[in-house]
This record gives sequence, structure tokens and C-alpha cells, in this order.
Amino acid sequence: MVVGVTGEVIPFRIGVPADELSDLRDRLRRTRWPEPEPVGDWSQGVPLSYLRDLCAYWADGYDWRVTEARLNALPQFRTEIDGVPIHFIHVRSPRRFALPLIITHGWPGSVVEFLKVLGPLSAGADAFDVVCPSLPGYGFSGKPDRTGWGVEQIARAWAQLMARLGYPRYGAVGSDWGTSISASIGQQDASHVVGVHLIPPLAGPDPDKLDDLTPAEQASLAKLRHFAEWESGYSTEHATKPQTIGYGLVDSPALLCAWIVEKFRSWTDPGSALTRDDMLDNVMMYWLPGTGASSARLYWESIRQVNAWLSGEREDTVDVPVGCSVFPYELQRPSRRWAERRFTDIRYWNEPPAGGHFAALEQPELFVNELRSFFRLVR
Repeated sequence: MVVGVTGEVIPFRIGVPADELSDLRDRLRRTRWPEPEPVGDWSQGVPLSYLRDLCAYWADGYDWRVTEARLNALPQFRTEIDGVPIHFIHVRSPRRFALPLIITHGWPGSVVEFLKVLGPLSAGADAFDVVCPSLPGYGFSGKPDRTGWGVEQIARAWAQLMARLGYPRYGAVGSDWGTSISASIGQQDASHVVGVHLIPPLAGPDPDKLDDLTPAEQASLAKLRHFAEWESGYSTEHATKPQTIGYGLVDSPALLCAWIVEKFRSWTDPGSALTRDDMLDNVMMYWLPGTGASSARLYWESIRQVNAWLSGEREDTVDVPVGCSVFPYELQRPSRRWAERRFTDIRYWNEPPAGGHFAALEQPELFVNELRSFFRLVR
């Protein structure tokens, strides 16, 4: 046990009982399937043939113990913050002056999204001590039993976590929900944060200047409009009735798999070629702890705030140094001038040549290089 500043940090090890894995396989084999979709593509959702094949592999080919061993080979801990146990991976660099870094995932990601980058980030001349927590209600963190655990509360918890680990000076990086949380860390804990790296920054155009858009900005808005019409059903359900969809996500592995894999298909660079195990590793981080409802509640708490940033209606600024990476298949692709309306000290801006929403999983080398390039400027 390690005694922290204000509480205990307790070593944690994953050990899923064999009967839980047997139950999963049994549920998959007994799935009640719908009829095939009457279209020849993914426009109505995950095709029946694709999902049946994936779930058959999940039941009879996929080996959770491999991923469990990968996680257990890393230093994992839990500590309670504001009544919620927080699970995190803590990879300390052997380099003496490594920069502490807290890295945050979103939905439908998890800490396994970053397994390919933890080792490289902790090595080399620009090394980091990496703290990689599971969001409250996600993975092996606890599930909040009260409202209020939105972006700002999680950011406060992460600042407390870094203080508890003895880090008076650190950086923050995130994607998806991790972007908003990292930006909020920069606002709330500016005296301890050397900079935040946002993948990508969440920012929209000036509502009063929509007649002055570049072709790239017009394309970005068109992509957001398409997303709102054709890709946002999951978000609307999470943001309005997370408990209702949660019953199915916790009870049916086939539904959970479709709910998550659809997003891996829609949000990744086609050239990234994620494996079935890459996707199922993340699905398992929702199935095993039963977080279908608890993870969705973050949308109920905070999606309206995020939408206000994207629309330009909310204009609170982030004034610590900021790095921005906008991968080509990302959902939001703001221009730098949009981002500068909210982030007042952008030190680094880059648009890498490949990758999508799950950049650390899709393009780990590019992801690591992006972080090194920004934090090299603010160390």
C-alpha cells in the first residue's frame, strides 16, 4: 500500500472469475438475432452477418486472459476520491526528470486504448510518468451513486489524484471526453499544469461570422451536420435516458458489442485496420464491470456543455499552454482560428497524416510523437 497526500492508493489486480467468462459465452450463443438489414451497407447500423461473425469469435476465439495479463503486467491502483473508487494505471519512467502526465480516455474507449503508447511515452529523453485513469462509471473505477460527476467534477478529481501521487507539476492529455476533462484541468488547476494536449480541441466558429468561412471550415461544419443527422443517436439516448439503454447494454453482450463496434467502424481511419481483439478488448471493459448505464450518464451530465463549446455559445477560455492535434478522420475538425477563440495560448498545432478518433490505438507512433512535440515546448 502507498500512502498518498490525503488518502490511500491501493495496488489493484484484475482477476475475472471463470464463471463470468462462461456466462458471457453462453449469452452470446443464445443471442436472439433480428432479421438482416434491407440495405447493402452500414447505413442502418452494424450488418447482421458482420455482428454474428464477430460475436461467434468473441464466444469461441477471443481470449480475455491475454488482455487481463497485459493489464496486470502494469502497475495498477485504486484510490477513493469524493466517495468513488478510481482505477488507474501508473507507469513511472526510469528517467529521473520525467514529466508527470495524466491521460484520459472517453466513450467507448478505456485504458486499454492506450496500452500501445504507455511504454513508449515512459521511455526516451522526453519521457513521462504516465497516469492513466478509468473514468468514474467506466472500466474498473467505481460507479457514482449521485449526480454531479460531469466534466468539471472529474477534472477536480484528476487534479486531486495527481496531488495525491505527489506531483506538483504535470501535463494533461485526452481524447473524446478526455479532451473536455483535460481542458477543465487547465482551467481549475492552472498553477500546477504545465500544459494540456487536446486531441482534438473542442471549439466552434464565431456565430456572428458564419459568412466568412474557409473551404476547410465549411467542410468541417458539413461533417458535423452529417454527424448530427446520421451518427448521433447513441449520444441522444445517453444524454436523455441513459438508464433505459443501460438495461440492454448490461444484459446483452450482442447489443453492447454492436453499440460500441459501430463507433469503431464510423470513427476510425479505414487505413488503421483495427483488429477484432482491439475492439473486443474495449468492449470487455464495459461488459465485465457492467458499465453500460454508468458510462452513458456522463453524456446526461455534460453533453450540453460540450455542444455549447462546439456551437460557440459558451466562451470561457483556457489560458494555460495548449497543444492541439487534429487527426484526419476525427469527428470534430476545428480550424486553428476557431480554437484560438477559446484557447488563448496555443503553442502547438498539427494535423497528422493518418488516424481517427482513437488515435492512440490506431496510430500509436504518431500519437506519441504528437505528445512529445508539444510537451517538449513546455517542460
